[in-house]
Amino acid sequence: MTVRAPTGRAGRLWLIRRLDVAHRAAGLLERKAKILRGEEQRLNLLTDRCRREWLPRAEEASTWLLRAGLLGGQRPLRLGTDETAGRAVLRVGWRTSMGVRYPDEVALELPPAPAGIAAIGSAALTQATGAHRAALGAGVRYAAATAALTRVRAELLATRRRLRGVEDRLIPRLEETLRLTELSLDEIEREEGLRLRWAHPERPTEPDS
Repeated sequence: MTVRAPTGRAGRLWLIRRLDVAHRAAGLLERKAKILRGEEQRLNLLTDRCRREWLPRAEEASTWLLRAGLLGGQRPLRLGTDETAGRAVLRVGWRTSMGVRYPDEVALELPPAPAGIAAIGSAALTQATGAHRAALGAGVRYAAATAALTRVRAELLATRRRLRGVEDRLIPRLEETLRLTELSLDEIEREEGLRLRWAHPERPTEPDS
């Protein structure tokens, strides 16, 4: 499939300009994809590190919660949940790279642990409280890293699709249309040359007397 372009020499110039723009666009998209690939690799390592940090802490919190429930029952667990102590506050810092915005830094502020928690339950309840607070902080960092990786990866895939569209479809179509246009112009020039020769044939020279 060719590109619809103006006819004649104006069309040739139009196509040359469009080809130049397309090649520059492909270069910019390739540069963007390269930068995003580097950022994807960095975030992939960060996500993996955060995951390895979160999983054992989540497992530890679950283990201590089970122990606290077995040793003290459900009542100390309910009493240890102080709803008046306040709520956790999460602050997210954002970064923008090559047009994609994603979470970069997170800060989690936890309310103070319930006062006298050791008095209402076993030592396991205190351990469970600390383990859950640590697991929450690790989970927040893991979630932020995962969200950042997801956004960067999606933008990288979209950039690669646009790059393939330019390199595999747009540029070949422009080049084919330019080739056909130049063939047509060459044919027109040959026909004009023939018409000029037919209109002004060369007269034979007369011999000297």
